[in-house]
Amino acid sequence: MKFTVERDVLADAVAWAARSLPVRPSAPVLAGLLIETVESGDGLQLSTFDYETSARATLPASVQDEGRALVSGRLLADICRSLPAKPVEMTIDGAKVSLTCGSARFSLQTMPVEEYPTLPEMPQATGTVPSELFAHAVAQAVTAAGRDDMLPVLTGVRIEIEGSSISLLATDRFRLSLRELGWDPGATDVSAAALVPAKVLADTAKSLTSGTQVTIALASSGAGEGIIGFEGAAGGGVRRTTTRLLDGEFPKVRTLFPSEHATVARVDRATLVEAVKRVSLVAERNTAVQLAFTTGTLTLDAGSGDEALATEQIEASVDGDDITTGFNPQFLLDGLTAIEAPVVELAFTQASKPAVISGADGPDGEVDTDFRYLLMPRRLLS
Repeated sequence: MKFTVERDVLADAVAWAARSLPVRPSAPVLAGLLIETVESGDGLQLSTFDYETSARATLPASVQDEGRALVSGRLLADICRSLPAKPVEMTIDGAKVSLTCGSARFSLQTMPVEEYPTLPEMPQATGTVPSELFAHAVAQAVTAAGRDDMLPVLTGVRIEIEGSSISLLATDRFRLSLRELGWDPGATDVSAAALVPAKVLADTAKSLTSGTQVTIALASSGAGEGIIGFEGAAGGGVRRTTTRLLDGEFPKVRTLFPSEHATVARVDRATLVEAVKRVSLVAERNTAVQLAFTTGTLTLDAGSGDEALATEQIEASVDGDDITTGFNPQFLLDGLTAIEAPVVELAFTQASKPAVISGADGPDGEVDTDFRYLLMPRRLLS
């Protein structure tokens, strides 16, 4: 194996592939990054795989000799990040890989490449979505994903594909996010669903924004079933990730969104975010911030009588009955910051029922229903 490649192209691709390396690999070879060269196509392939998630980057390189080698992925990433801005030459030298860049030279011990597992094939492509739109939608959806590994089903995002629309759902039992977006399906009658680990989905969507499109590959049955694949252009080549889907039945949460509301309030989003941050400074752990909506006003309160107290009033447009409720301040902030609209709408059926939080383009503007965040109230201290 012998090839030459531009330093920035290599460093970026190695960093991308190495980002999914396991912290504590179940076998030493799984800490490796597989380097493969071919004289046709893009020339160089970099791969990582831990039996759950795979990453493969193809990039342009000048290949003199074909071959493959397995080296420590994190060490190679650290080395590439530190190299001078000159072309990089890599060759196999016995049981070592030699890397030369300008006057810098490194020799890396290879791992047994024959022990490295075969990467899974991508399922057949289902369709494409603009990369920036997909990354933004995923970032909103994962806001409500659970982090308790004792409930693995809730650590995932359910992707529902129906024709030309995608729905992303996540919940940790205390809140629920629903993000809907359009895309370009390979077939207009496509219908599929998958439960994808939230962390992998978030990292993947964020890492594929350098190209204009992301291809989503999801097999409804047959070859490739049980995994989902994502592919996008980057660095003059292609980056491809697959991950194993989570097992289990995701709860039927869509019915939790009420069809009617007794009280609807609109508040300037930035003002509300700052107010919640301030009053929550005195809220003890696991206690709520109280929100009292009356005509024209939202009053926020936190703290208890024997300790520190905080209260603040801000303007609010309130339509319907006066209502007083309370929320976990961090969960409330998570939902508010996931919305980018200048105004947020909070819709209530009653104080003890979940509130639906959405964005609006103004005090009297249209509500953006593409992203909805449903938040359970917390019991208020008497």
